[in-house]
Amino acid sequence: MSFAAFTPFEALAEKLLPHATEGTTDGSHDVSHLLRVWKNASAIHTAEGGDKEILAASTILHDCVAVEKNSPLRAQASKLAAKKASDLLTGIGWQTQKIAAAAHAIEAHSFSANIPPRTLEAQILQDADRLDAIGMVGAARCFYIAGRMGSGLYDPDDPTAENRSLDDKSFAIDHFETKLFKLTAGFNTAKGAQIAQARQERLRRFLDEFLDEI
Repeated sequence: MSFAAFTPFEALAEKLLPHATEGTTDGSHDVSHLLRVWKNASAIHTAEGGDKEILAASTILHDCVAVEKNSPLRAQASKLAAKKASDLLTGIGWQTQKIAAAAHAIEAHSFSANIPPRTLEAQILQDADRLDAIGMVGAARCFYIAGRMGSGLYDPDDPTAENRSLDDKSFAIDHFETKLFKLTAGFNTAKGAQIAQARQERLRRFLDEFLDEI
């Protein structure tokens, strides 16, 4: 495992990473996802500040309870992860106040949960996680998840949904309009919004070129 990537919190990462992706084979929410979110969070933290240790713990554990995208429990995933994270952080001796801060960041990071992030750390984690859903990586993850759910790439009769309702459970590229292109408007931090804008432009170019090929 890549503990060194979480410098200067390698010891914390060594304790928490083994619990971060238990019970899942989802390659869109694996250790590489955690490392990308941490890279995003660190970049935002450099510009915005905040408690980086809380940010590290909440980044590592934000997906520590696995719930598939098409599960009826999906909206509960971040609450379940926050509870598990609280237990893990209690077990390694964290103070109650810091545990609560990490748990709130984890609970609020999820798009599905629709919980407003009340702290800077929660705002940064939410932004950092959403950055991984747009841009080139976001496109790759979108198609990967569509494959896991058994969806098609697009509707061959109406790829851009001009005469039908968008259906991202059936067609992967519909997810660009139903969710991915909407994410940029909801960023909390100035740095996160700046990065998001660049990635949004890449994602739009990707879809334009994809549509041109089909």
